[in-house]
Amino acid sequence: MKKMEKELRAEILVDGKVQGVGFRFFVHRIATNLRLNGFTKNLPTGQVMTIVEGQKEKIEQLYESIKVGTSHSFVENYTIFWSESKNEFNNFEIRI
Repeated sequence: MKKMEKELRAEILVDGKVQGVGFRFFVHRIATNLRLNGFTKNLPTGQVMTIVEGQKEKIEQLYESIKVGTSHSFVENYTIFWSESKNEFNNFEIRI
């Protein structure tokens, strides 16, 4: 029997041309398809921040997609910070 994988939390920050190009909707679609919980939002700095909780493998899949971005975006820098899940989300949403 396979051991249940511990859920993790990640804070992902991206810089570049990532606001006003549908980037948050792109992140939302992928995170929802991967059954991850959390949120994504624009920051006043021009960055997009995503807080996500779930299985490490699925978060890594989301992160790989975020690093590439959409055809209308241009991701210049990206970082991910790992921590333990707080189980504070029931779904994935776009925040303003």
